[in-house]
Amino acid sequence: MGMNLIEKILANHSKFEKVKSGDIVDIEIDARAARDFGGANVVKNMLDNGLKVKDPEKTFFTFDTNPTGSDQKYAANQQICRLYARQNAIKVYDINIGIGTHTFMDRGLAWPGSTAVTTDSHANILGAIGAFGQGMGDQDIAAAWAKGFVWFKVPESVKINILGKRPAHITAKDVALNLLARFGANSLLGYSVEIYGQEVDKFTIDERITIASMATEMGAITILFTPSQEVMEYCEFRTKRKLERIFADIDANYSQIFDLDFSEFVTRVSLPGKPHDTVDIIAAKGTKIDSAFVGSCTNGRMQDLRAVAAVLKNRKVAPGVVLKIVPATDEIWQEAMNEGLIRIFKDAGALVSNAGCAGCAAGQVGQNGVGEVTISTGNRNFPGKQGKGKVYLATPSVVAASAVAGFITTPDEIPDEPMLFETERQETTSKIEEKIPVFTPTTVQGRVWIIKEDNIDTDMIFHNRYLAITNINEMGQYTFDNLPGHEDFAKHAKTGDIIVVGKNFGSGSSRQQAVDCFKSLGIQAILAESFGAIYERNAINAALPIVTYKDLSKLDIKSGDTISINFETGEIINFYNSEQVFANPFSEVQLEIYKNGGLF
Repeated sequence: MGMNLIEKILANHSKFEKVKSGDIVDIEIDARAARDFGGANVVKNMLDNGLKVKDPEKTFFTFDTNPTGSDQKYAANQQICRLYARQNAIKVYDINIGIGTHTFMDRGLAWPGSTAVTTDSHANILGAIGAFGQGMGDQDIAAAWAKGFVWFKVPESVKINILGKRPAHITAKDVALNLLARFGANSLLGYSVEIYGQEVDKFTIDERITIASMATEMGAITILFTPSQEVMEYCEFRTKRKLERIFADIDANYSQIFDLDFSEFVTRVSLPGKPHDTVDIIAAKGTKIDSAFVGSCTNGRMQDLRAVAAVLKNRKVAPGVVLKIVPATDEIWQEAMNEGLIRIFKDAGALVSNAGCAGCAAGQVGQNGVGEVTISTGNRNFPGKQGKGKVYLATPSVVAASAVAGFITTPDEIPDEPMLFETERQETTSKIEEKIPVFTPTTVQGRVWIIKEDNIDTDMIFHNRYLAITNINEMGQYTFDNLPGHEDFAKHAKTGDIIVVGKNFGSGSSRQQAVDCFKSLGIQAILAESFGAIYERNAINAALPIVTYKDLSKLDIKSGDTISINFETGEIINFYNSEQVFANPFSEVQLEIYKNGGLF
């Protein structure tokens, strides 16, 4: 049996000639980076644990979440990173460069078949060029900086064949939204996905970036494309060396294979709150908007900006509508200026900001207010992710057309007169403080909280407005304050409590705080049907006990019941009715890290 793409990449970076799904291997990392908001915590981990940087030439900082330094806490964290970089000969791609994952590709730091890790949960965007990129938490990145490698479980792989001719109106973002409509947020959870097809082979590098960028929203480890000739030439130009093309073996193994008809793909938008909650744009047409955003790691490339310029040329943004445009990198910004696109944007009335992530992680532009309706090219519209308003996700040309119309529409249905709008405002608060207990027993007992919801993302667990917090003692008070119906969780949680949730818990961002807030409250364990891939790593590395289960119905657990969990055997007992079931026990690696009190 041959190897698929992810297996080949990981095998080539391990001591093994072949690896298969389920293997846990140490893999060498070609490029290791930390961003501005995560970087300060990485530095803290390095200093607190007396770690030294191995291979500084492969180690980087990328300042992309707030490249204006407009927030004092971001600016402080950036300066912490700069000082550490000067002391350790680490390259800083500072606030004038752009999105770090794009920098990996544009600066030749990643190439087909290479490996890279960063604190960006969309590092899997590197699948666009056939590379393995992985977002990881602060401890993981510090370990990679110190050792040059990380442990990783080889994921199972899924193959998607997109068959038939590409409809003329379908863009790369439409492809991503159609895949989300088909697979949702957790059908591909934990899988490495490979996409094939005659039309897929023709996808440009910009289009591949858009689709690969949304792997995280599908719950996938990565979406990998076999490099095309265009991709190879691009990467060879950027790395300034001849590269070997990577591809899956003919007899490669896939857990599942899906055949999708390209002719059935339609222009879609994601409804506010869930990227996977997509509808045919017909269902959303006519929705009034307050603002529009073009950019993010998903749609800030030249192909995207040209599509926007084609719509905006000789037109004006609707009165009162704010259109924000943020190129992905400074190189793209310069190219857009040279082509005259920036002039088109400005003449139309758009705000054009310097390159960066923009709306994500409370960045420099792109946030919206309470009651504000935004249409965005971003990859996420979780509640609170891009502000406190409602965010629809769409393709760049649809966003531009909607900005001109004042309501959601397509480029071919822009009216002569735009629609006007109104806005609303509201406020929310939440506060509490707790101590940090340390637990090492392999059997624990505690009171249960039942939160039987799927796809609870990291913004719901620990909102991005608190990301500048590095003191774990301060984190617990903000736990779940962005999860509707559970905003007061932290006020009532007690040391020793156990949480039971549904599928894909911890999806979304790579933030370590979404794990540490539970440790701050003294939560003993979290039971879930499945966890987001990055969240699972962060929890294991932080020695927060997480356990996956298949079926707990026999236990008939209710909130307030007392249960016990044996991490070594997986045995769970409900003391209310003495019923017993078995969940998945800790793996050898998880148990070792847990008994050690954490990765370090």
